[in-house]
Amino acid sequence: MSRWVIAVDRDLCQGHGVCENEATGIFTVSKSGELTIVEESPPDARRPDVEQAVKYCPTHALKIVDLTDSP
Repeated sequence: MSRWVIAVDRDLCQGHGVCENEATGIFTVSKSGELTIVEESPPDARRPDVEQAVKYCPTHALKIVDLTDSP
């Protein structure tokens, strides 16, 4: 099992909601455009959905951060 988290650059995010459509249940966007990451570290099975959300974010505000274990 890999370890990864979702990161958002709040300065870039404009609340378009593309991420919410690509990865339902992982992201929510309020009517005022405020993004909430519901699951910052979702299960690996959801990674393809999150990758799509990252890819299609119009402002490139999202990224996946792969975590490694420290010795």
